[in-house]
Amino acid sequence: MARVLIIGAGGVGKVVTHKCAQRTDVFSDICLASRRVEKCDQIAAALSRKIETVQLDADNVGETIALLDRFKPNLVINVALPYQDLAIMDACLASGVDYLDTANYEPPDEARFCYAWQWDYHERFRDAGLMALLGSGFDPGVTNVFCAWAKKHHFDEIHELDIIDCNAGDHGLPFATNFNPEINIREVSAKGKYFDSGKWIETDPLSVSKTYDFPEGIGPKKIYLMYHEELESLVRHMPEIRQARFWMTFSDNYLKHLEVLENIGMTRIDPVNYEGREIVPLKFLKALLPDPGSLGAVTKGRTCIGCLIKGVKDGREKQYYIYNICDHQTAYREVGSQAISYTTGVPAMIGAMMMVKGLWKQAGVYNMEQFDPDPFMEALNEYGLPWTEIFL
Repeated sequence: MARVLIIGAGGVGKVVTHKCAQRTDVFSDICLASRRVEKCDQIAAALSRKIETVQLDADNVGETIALLDRFKPNLVINVALPYQDLAIMDACLASGVDYLDTANYEPPDEARFCYAWQWDYHERFRDAGLMALLGSGFDPGVTNVFCAWAKKHHFDEIHELDIIDCNAGDHGLPFATNFNPEINIREVSAKGKYFDSGKWIETDPLSVSKTYDFPEGIGPKKIYLMYHEELESLVRHMPEIRQARFWMTFSDNYLKHLEVLENIGMTRIDPVNYEGREIVPLKFLKALLPDPGSLGAVTKGRTCIGCLIKGVKDGREKQYYIYNICDHQTAYREVGSQAISYTTGVPAMIGAMMMVKGLWKQAGVYNMEQFDPDPFMEALNEYGLPWTEIFL
């Protein structure tokens, strides 16, 4: 039994809270904190058990420390903005609390993310006897565990990895993002990057594409090469990987709107002067776009996220595909959120459960692929994200 503090009351925070609340045998007490406490209260009102809600500015380390010292959680689940990762890690160190997140740190004034900032905390967490688990979402998260599972059970060495993320859903709106608009647009408009023969190679944003035929009736979709943080940790912890790439689908409508927004400067993250005050165009755009949390009721279709892996087993070349398909409306009926939030929130709860039950427990800062994948893979099947593997 563990006390858990969840920071962040967006779409993912809603799913994490619902899933943790279902496990009364694991999470004895839950506190949900956000800058807007009314969002916490709305989530709490839909639960079958009582939880505590509180207003919190997670950028303020002292304020977070005060909450930790009062509530005394065993674990913090950070599903706030990635800009806040380091501040929350600092608070956890000060209060002696384990830490988990779903996305790596990104500085607010630069559209660049990497694990170096958080990996630098390893010795401090280790020396304090605390654990930090990074990227316990789907991608990163489940995709890392898929690779660890494949390496443990099917390959002696993984040589080529393609992580392929397809959202075949439709919300019917002219333009909206399925998770935080600010983070989504920063990620999509950044340069692509992939690993090949020991080097990182950059590409212009969304300049590399191809068609992939997705399983179970989803069919062929155009996929675009992007950079995603799990590539960085996987090539570090599986050094035999020769090539690693990440791909994502986008509708023509999404790309058309994004191009226009970029051309007129609305995706800029540097401040501009407007009527005597500074505003960040992307933050203003975020305020205009639909709240991703409102899309669950209107989004139909499925997601398909998986890993296409090539390598060797017993000296013979082998190709393998492992994936999950999640239905938007099925997710909404269970937790009131669409599949994008569901596929991130469920693994966050499972990662937390791995930690508090002692199945994954080691002092320091770690990525998902560094632990035994078997109990996590079993839990995916149990808690709503069943997976399928195909030998090609």
